Amino acid sequence: MPLTADMRRSIDQIRDYLFGGGYPDPVSNAEQLSFLFFFCLVESIDAENVARAASTGKPFASLFSGEWPLNNPLNAPTHEVRDGGMPIHRLSTAQHSIPRSRLRWSDWARNLGGEALVRFVRDEVFPFYAGMGEASVREFMRGARLGIEEPTVLTQVVALVDSLGLGQADADTKGDLFEHVLRQIKQAGELGQFRTPRHIIRTIVEMVDPQVGETVYDPAAGTAGFLVAAYNHIRLAKSSPAAVLQIDLDGKTHRRGHGDLLSPAELQQLKQGSFFGNDVDPKMVRLALMNLTLRGLSDVPILLRNVLTSAFEADRKAAMGVPAEGFDVVLANPPFAGRVDKDRIVGHLKVGSTSATELLFLNYILDCLRAGGRAAVIVPEGVLFGSTSAHRHLRRNLIEDHGVDAVLSMPSGVFQPYSGVKTSALFFRKGGQTRHVLFLQAEHDGYQLDANHDTPIEADDLPALAHTYRRRDAAWTEWEARDTEAAWPHPWWFAEAAVIEANQYDLSAARYRPTHQAEVEHHDSARLLEELAAIEAEIAERIEALREALAKGFD
Repeated sequence: MPLTADMRRSIDQIRDYLFGGGYPDPVSNAEQLSFLFFFCLVESIDAENVARAASTGKPFASLFSGEWPLNNPLNAPTHEVRDGGMPIHRLSTAQHSIPRSRLRWSDWARNLGGEALVRFVRDEVFPFYAGMGEASVREFMRGARLGIEEPTVLTQVVALVDSLGLGQADADTKGDLFEHVLRQIKQAGELGQFRTPRHIIRTIVEMVDPQVGETVYDPAAGTAGFLVAAYNHIRLAKSSPAAVLQIDLDGKTHRRGHGDLLSPAELQQLKQGSFFGNDVDPKMVRLALMNLTLRGLSDVPILLRNVLTSAFEADRKAAMGVPAEGFDVVLANPPFAGRVDKDRIVGHLKVGSTSATELLFLNYILDCLRAGGRAAVIVPEGVLFGSTSAHRHLRRNLIEDHGVDAVLSMPSGVFQPYSGVKTSALFFRKGGQTRHVLFLQAEHDGYQLDANHDTPIEADDLPALAHTYRRRDAAWTEWEARDTEAAWPHPWWFAEAAVIEANQYDLSAARYRPTHQAEVEHHDSARLLEELAAIEAEIAERIEALREALAKGFD
């Protein structure tokens, strides 16, 4: 069933209850909801496993069979003391354990409320699920705690989650529901990370075109938007016409496929061994795991790890199922404007003296791709034209030793309300050499470019530009045959590697925009601001290097 208006309203009600009850942080609220969703879903999953075992005759022990030792004696069962027909008070029994069946969602969520609910969820439910043996559950529940301790608010929120009927919803509906939760996150994290708009993600994934059998990796996974989009893209490509639906997402109509043409082996490969991710923020790891779990991808590893400061040894890669030769596809929106302690950066990832995360991540992505593997990385515009030695070194490496396919320049404001920084998506392959680069200029992305960036509009350059990227060989032929004296009519153009080299490996689209005699080229204000920011960053880098040199001189 599709995501209904009633489901959306319930999520909006939950948000209002939390905000009104003194819980204003949308990231923490999403995390708490992910715990409640998980507790609710485990009951239906366990019931399905029990039924499957019974039909096949295989032994299976329910998670809810046996006894649970109480952590808090106040959570023991109670009985009423009466004077005639009137209850006087309730007494807890002297039990030190309870049946594990009491930890089913349907038991406590529908029968407890107020302070009793807070106490039971905090002291029994969270420890119970944290103790489950599956590796994915341990990662999800690591350090988990109840954050909604106001009794009335928790009672209201649990009742609304119960009304969603998650146990009966299909994977796509559950996933869309959780995406509606994630849309409430409207601020960047402390490390410069933020939720990538889903229409941008879908466009990039469509351009890269991951296939069944390829490994797909996001080293800064956030809420797993890229991995989910890659999974949906593959399913759509493997769907018959009858299995393709038109659905509404964020005010736009999109196609989604059920993947009915996937063989059982291919489906199993997608669920295990195709998708990988990391994130440095424990909350993001939890949100990513829930986003994937709701879509039937509970075995996808999302590790709590800073890839810039920790390296995987070969034996650890093998244990995690990480391909030793590297990944086929990397899709990422790494944190912008972050800094890493230089002494903690993994040695082979260092780029000069820079500590800028956007540059270090780009180098890391090159390092973790397999030969011939392809990547699409969202970068702040300054990465494409910055004049520091680290900027130029990375761009020269990309052009001379690898294949840069394209740069998609996105409109300013596309990452509002998180950030106003001008961004581009950089598409490249590991190995080979760049002959020419396709530049794609998007002026409109289908949404109003205002402070919220969530109002749908008709103007949308992304579908046509994605189509141009997919037919870039034919586009190159068209470009070569152009009349250089006439105005170029398309929002895309090419530059050859020799021209890019002559411009200090500048990869910004505006640098190579074709002009004719009647045109005068002007830099827009956003470009000028980015150039000033790059100059400021370079000055800061040089001051830091000088400070370190002086400090060493006095040692």
